[in-house]
Amino acid sequence: MTPQTGTLLSKIEFPGDLKKLSIEDLPQLCEEIRQFIIEVMSENPGHLGASLGAVELAVALHYVYDAPVDKIIWDVGHQAYAHKILTGRKKRFDTIRTFKGISGFPKMAESEYDAFGVGHSSTSISAALGMGVAAKLSGEKDRHHVAIIGDGAMTGGMAMEALNNAGVSNANLLVILNDNQIAIDKNVGAIKDYLADIVTSKTYNKFRDKIWLLMGGGTRYGKNSRAIVKQLGNALKTTLLKSGNLFEAFNFRYFGPVDGNDVIRLAKLLYDMKNIKGPNLLHIHTIKGKGFEKAEKDQTVYHAPGMFDKNTGTIKEDKCHGLAPKYQTVFGRTIIELAEMNPKIVGITPAMSTGCSLNLMMNKMPDRTFDVGIAEQHAVTFSAGMAASGFTPFCNIYSTFMQRAYDQIIHDVALQKLHVVFCLDRGGLVGEDGATHHGAYDLAYLRCIPNMIVASPMNEEELRDLMFTAQLDGMGPFAIRYPKGRGVMPKWKTPFKRIEVGKGRMIRDGEEIAIITIGHVGNYAVNACKKAEEAGISVAHFDLRFVKPLDEVLLHEVFKKFSTVITVEDGCIMGGMGSAILEFMADHGYASRVVRLGVPDQFLEQGTVAELHHVCGFDAEGIFNAINKIHPFIVSEK
Repeated sequence: MTPQTGTLLSKIEFPGDLKKLSIEDLPQLCEEIRQFIIEVMSENPGHLGASLGAVELAVALHYVYDAPVDKIIWDVGHQAYAHKILTGRKKRFDTIRTFKGISGFPKMAESEYDAFGVGHSSTSISAALGMGVAAKLSGEKDRHHVAIIGDGAMTGGMAMEALNNAGVSNANLLVILNDNQIAIDKNVGAIKDYLADIVTSKTYNKFRDKIWLLMGGGTRYGKNSRAIVKQLGNALKTTLLKSGNLFEAFNFRYFGPVDGNDVIRLAKLLYDMKNIKGPNLLHIHTIKGKGFEKAEKDQTVYHAPGMFDKNTGTIKEDKCHGLAPKYQTVFGRTIIELAEMNPKIVGITPAMSTGCSLNLMMNKMPDRTFDVGIAEQHAVTFSAGMAASGFTPFCNIYSTFMQRAYDQIIHDVALQKLHVVFCLDRGGLVGEDGATHHGAYDLAYLRCIPNMIVASPMNEEELRDLMFTAQLDGMGPFAIRYPKGRGVMPKWKTPFKRIEVGKGRMIRDGEEIAIITIGHVGNYAVNACKKAEEAGISVAHFDLRFVKPLDEVLLHEVFKKFSTVITVEDGCIMGGMGSAILEFMADHGYASRVVRLGVPDQFLEQGTVAELHHVCGFDAEGIFNAINKIHPFIVSEK
């Protein structure tokens, strides 16, 4: 597909080209960028809604500021597609999120215009503040630093920590709060209500309109900025709603709210604010999915809708009827079954209810399901508090985001041996979201924590049985990690069975080589073993199930029988399941040859899951190649 560009967009490769336009041209340019994004995303799925809503913001920023000298830092990066198009990547935009294409998120190694690499929420203010302070220390007084953060990301504790520090730093920093009242799912919490009150306040909006009239004088960008800012600052302290301004309490000058989809107005306001020293916050209101009817109406679905018809917005049918379900669906339906059996079960997620299918329980049992916002640390300790009070929380978090709550796992859950069930969605390589979102480290970072049980199912039946086992009385901290995407069992709804903790199983007997797997990649090993049998190689296959505690009985049997062992995991080789096997072998005096397959010691970029598994060498072909490579040594030793 060769995407088409509009008349103005065809002339723009870098921000310098953008600055040649008149301000009156900007609305047309925004429309052309919006249509360009829609055309590309319709065939090459990505984060559609947020980027459509932030087109005017990206255009205004690059029209007013002088990146890359001025630093523009996007939070998360879901909204940064227009930024990429305007900064030298328009011709490669149709490769976004594909193998060896451009990243779906801002990435320092990709462009000098990407001032800071992002992907996880709530980091932009901290990064921009660090750059601002560094510029001050370096004597670069004229460099501007802008952090763009969404209202969803503002619920993250790290954002509040950064505001608190920035307010006393006296650094020249502009925080743009892009408020569209939704993250992936609808926002929750008191900050959401506070921002909504500002946006809907009649008093505040009258005041805002008065200020805009004052600023709309006869010059290109407005007039009397200094006097207006003074009026604005004084008035805000006394007229904002029924309470003081949250951001002014952090020593920020607060401006807004203004229409973030009015590009001319926004560009003028940014120009007038440009040289106001110290920490400032501009609150803009945008519409997620702006300009695409279905994306505006169903903002959760069109956050990342997959392929769709660019004219009608209709999402193209997923031709998967009769196939195995996604692990996320199995989790969502299974937790409802368990909660109906066990009244102590509650569901907790940090703003991932739809992505991880906890929304199914939320719809059926709203009093027992809690979306705590983008706040992973809080989610874990909130779960610990419920467990300490006799409940059994299922804390459902994407593996990559669980990294943000590591201290809470150790200090608040494991140390106290509290019965919290961690369901780590997107364990392993996740595909197109790339390096910031791969859940490659959970087996390694969890198995070293005392009191933890760490398991990974090979299929949907095992996921159900592990969830059933994890909620039983007498358990402590229990982590279950499972991958993004489909399993292997179309008929997955099997009766619950208790799995003995720390107990693996033999999938296939053999005589020459043993393969030990954990998790879904065990299904690759099944196919590799069949291929090996056809080649005359006898391979045994063991599904370990638990990386902690290890099934030592099974491992003793393996190492007493086999001189060659291959371990396979969809996780980091450094410290993962293969490392656990080597430690066992060393501790018990075995001297077998062990070949470890998994994610290498590097950050892998984006691509399909199948492509990345192949690159890492632990798909069915890679496992068979490892068998084939090592088999001649076994024959020669005999």
